Amino acid sequence: MRPFHAAVQRAFLGAMLGVALVHSIPAPAAEVDASRLLAAPGNSSDWLTHGRTYDEQRFSPLARINQNNVGELELAWFYDFDTTRGQEATPLVIDGVMYVTSAWSKVFALDARTGRELWRFDPKVDGAKAIDACCDVVNRGVAAWGKRVFVGTLDGRLIALDRETGQPAWSVQTTDPKKRYTITGAPRVIDGRVIIGNGGGEMGVRGYVSAYDARDGKMLWRFYTVPGNPKDGFENAAMERAAKTWHGEWWKYGGGGTVWDSMAYDPQLDLLYIGVGNGSPWNHRIRSNGEGDNLYLSSIVALRPATGEYVWHFQTTPAESWDFTATQHIILADLSIEGRARKVLMQAPKNGFFYVIDRATGEFIQARNYVNVTWTTGLDPKTGRPGVVPEARYLREPAMVSPGPLGAHNWYPMTFSPQTRLAYIPALEASSYYKHDDAFQFRDRTWNTGIAFSLSREGANAKTVADAAKSKGGAMLLAWDPVAQREVWRVNYERAGNGGLLSTGGGLVFQGSVDGMFNAYAADTGARLWSRDVQNAIHGGPVTFELDGEQYVAALAGIGGVAVAGGRGGSQSRSAFGRVVAFKLGGKAELPALISNAARRPPDVRRANAGGDIEAGRRNYDRVCMACHGMDARSVTAIPDLRYSSAIVDRDTFKSIVIDGARADKGMVGFGSTLTAAQAEEIRAYLVSLAVAL
Repeated sequence: MRPFHAAVQRAFLGAMLGVALVHSIPAPAAEVDASRLLAAPGNSSDWLTHGRTYDEQRFSPLARINQNNVGELELAWFYDFDTTRGQEATPLVIDGVMYVTSAWSKVFALDARTGRELWRFDPKVDGAKAIDACCDVVNRGVAAWGKRVFVGTLDGRLIALDRETGQPAWSVQTTDPKKRYTITGAPRVIDGRVIIGNGGGEMGVRGYVSAYDARDGKMLWRFYTVPGNPKDGFENAAMERAAKTWHGEWWKYGGGGTVWDSMAYDPQLDLLYIGVGNGSPWNHRIRSNGEGDNLYLSSIVALRPATGEYVWHFQTTPAESWDFTATQHIILADLSIEGRARKVLMQAPKNGFFYVIDRATGEFIQARNYVNVTWTTGLDPKTGRPGVVPEARYLREPAMVSPGPLGAHNWYPMTFSPQTRLAYIPALEASSYYKHDDAFQFRDRTWNTGIAFSLSREGANAKTVADAAKSKGGAMLLAWDPVAQREVWRVNYERAGNGGLLSTGGGLVFQGSVDGMFNAYAADTGARLWSRDVQNAIHGGPVTFELDGEQYVAALAGIGGVAVAGGRGGSQSRSAFGRVVAFKLGGKAELPALISNAARRPPDVRRANAGGDIEAGRRNYDRVCMACHGMDARSVTAIPDLRYSSAIVDRDTFKSIVIDGARADKGMVGFGSTLTAAQAEEIRAYLVSLAVAL
């Protein structure tokens, strides 16, 4: 019986009983404590925390699989989930058990030797919550402490689960349910404190990170990343200082600054590092009257993990106006720079520069752009502060800017190898059109960016268009020397798109891609040494672990999220569901035959009778629908491509979905508070015109 069929049976019984169904665990769960997490660098059997170690290097010393024998790597086992939505988690492997999350914040425990399901937990997130997730209903993983694992759910809960049974020990609501917060990131645990942030920077929320007691879920501290309404007072001196860098009535828009992904921890310095996101709205002119740096947006902030006390910050993009988050992967390492031993923090955020920062003080050491960058004239060599190209701020006319909002590096984890002393970056070179939204109004159930999007370059400033044209374009895997600040090698992806990274003591770098291939490259040269088709996109970070003298390499496959970074479109044949795949030398498992997608045909729209204004429909589609269904309705994920939807044929059917919310349980809520019936009909006319053109 295929794993998916068994999983369906257990899911059905679990739903009937209202509990997690449990099979025998390979061995009694041993506690994960501070000493075990601190010893993680020398532990080759497990993958105990999100980045394997507190420094988040995503490097394993395991070398049983190496450049000489990686060609013998074959599938050991696979496990199919029950959803087509995006898979972005990094699994944990503890004492022979893999703990992994899937879309909709579900948690699974699998036998790491065989892939056999031990238990599953479904937090039963309301499907309507999907509208608040910027980039699919994904989840990036769990954290472990004691005999529990902890998961943040899309609707803002933090839940503690027993590692042996999957039963909930406690659950707390970490966000205001009335606001459009989400959680997609993985928690971290430091000395019994479960650290979790949240998302919603496009939805009008105020960012923060919180710590909860692993024993009972009691909140221990909270650090806000942007100031609130001054009339309400400030939570601490850090917020009072930050407020001086904001202008206007920013708090009405929330401010943004969500901590939705990256964190790292230095036990010697006892510092927790968090990456802070974009502003709400993106447009600095709307958000802050075009004035001030807006701390602590687009910043790395160092905190005391016991209290949440602010220690230092470094802002990568002051007065951010392009969705240049600093939530990308943070890596800690010890490097020799100009003959001096330095404890550094490294980050390659969206804005296109690779930063090396003193992690004790926040002092800028050095940075250099790793892709074509047009928004700045360069960084001050002493402070790292960028000089902004005036035209790039799109104040008077639209601008083409490199990088665009997908970023030069998005959430896909990068890695650092102490062997090669190189960082490896899943990078993207692309430009985007930015135009001030003259008709901006803060709206419910849509993105609130203050940007008028378009695929056209019409009206864009000539200088910015010329500068953006220098971008080579496309996704790539970059090997980067953080000391010399130079590219060592690259692998260009013409159609493959990017995924997260793992480096190993075997001289290998593993990476999956949007086209469904799982690849291994020589860490020193970039030569591709191994590749296998796993039938679906790999976005998240691969892991490796050792059991019974055998090394495994595992990853999740399932297209979703922001999967357009140079990848193929939705017409590619893929597995019916997302899955976990695990490889070992001489593995004997085989994936089921892939059923080719029948050539998709647009619906017969000859009787659609869509009489709305097509151009008005395009504008409303861009405002309300594009974030999920894709620009020009070209979806490349599991979210439907509306050009092929039969719902666009009939006026009443379309209205029942778009206005009345007939499919809210599947994540497609009604937009009656945002669109009129006439505007929905205009959107239908626009979609019908696109279907006719196919």
